[in-house]
Amino acid sequence: MFVITSDQRDSRSSADLVPVALASVHAKGHRGLALAPERTAGDEVQVAVADAAALLEIVLDLTRSGTWSVGVGAGEVESPLPDSVRAARGEAFVNARDAVDRAKKAATRVAITAPEGGADAEALVRLLVELRDRRTAEGWEIYDLLAEGITQREAAARLGISEGAVSLRVKSAGLRTEEAAVPALVRVLARLSPGPVPD
Repeated sequence: MFVITSDQRDSRSSADLVPVALASVHAKGHRGLALAPERTAGDEVQVAVADAAALLEIVLDLTRSGTWSVGVGAGEVESPLPDSVRAARGEAFVNARDAVDRAKKAATRVAITAPEGGADAEALVRLLVELRDRRTAEGWEIYDLLAEGITQREAAARLGISEGAVSLRVKSAGLRTEEAAVPALVRVLARLSPGPVPD
């Protein structure tokens, strides 16, 4: 099982972003959520995730804005799962707390704590987050369009630029690198939490 504990950065001097984060985590997690996301302490959001692909999608979404410190904990959880993430307990929750505390000090705002393999997974996720942090507004624009499932030709028509210009944006934004890295990262993350999810 995976647990994500995210803490809003600079929450004392900015708006409450928890409601938006809760909606986003729920949308990104799809069917991979074991327990729905909830506000826990202050400006924290916590969620239990059973699926590595959903986990990575949530982590990448939360780190994109730069407004969240994201800790991922892997490990066992007490079974059966309660109705609320706030009532759940276990190793994954302890590890998520350790991870979010470390994420607050990390330039990439993310950390992973697991019984085994956490350091390798953390290093690879941080590389991807660093690549995404360098993406320009134009790069994110093309990323979002292609994420809708349209072609580069259609994106070019929508933006009123040439297909060549779209290709340049794709290359400079590292979209193909990310596209190749995500399935590999999902496999690495899946190894951190083997076995069935408790009922």
